[in-house]
Amino acid sequence: MNNLKAEEYKNFEKIKKIREDGTEYWYARELSEVLQYKKWENFAKVIDRAKLACQNSGFKIDDHFPEVRKMVEIGSNTTRELLDYELSRYGCYLIVQNGDPRKEVIALGQTYFAIQTRRQEVADYFNQLDEDNKQLVIRGDIKQWNQMLLEAAHNAGVITNKEYAEFQNAGYMGLYGGLTVDDIHEIKKVKR
Repeated sequence: MNNLKAEEYKNFEKIKKIREDGTEYWYARELSEVLQYKKWENFAKVIDRAKLACQNSGFKIDDHFPEVRKMVEIGSNTTRELLDYELSRYGCYLIVQNGDPRKEVIALGQTYFAIQTRRQEVADYFNQLDEDNKQLVIRGDIKQWNQMLLEAAHNAGVITNKEYAEFQNAGYMGLYGGLTVDDIHEIKKVKR
């Protein structure tokens, strides 16, 4: 799998809006431009397929594709009402799944919204845990990161226990403004 770079997804992030309650949404007309649809009529067909997929998946269309009306200037100091949608992340995901697969930006959109949706699911699950279980999850994550760090250190030539101890202590010194492991234990009154 290609390395995911934020640069590839900045256009999706740039058009994301956040409501006062913290929920995210994207305007369909802005998304159509990012997905390189030149005509709204063509993009509207993609939205219709995405709405059908939403309904067939057992979700309410209005929860993910609420219609909004905008007034836009059309010249000569006149305005016209224009249909738009405030798309949820899931709505955007369904749109890119139903978009033109020949477009590279559609593949990027599919990856972006799949990753963001998974991240949100993980965050929601974590937030439902009690404090003890959150600590267990965090400890598990730290254990994995330490194992990866040990492997990276080994690949860089740190072999002996003494070398690893020096390597690890240098990491603490970098994180804690020059304090060694012993200094940190003393300040935090941690017994060894």
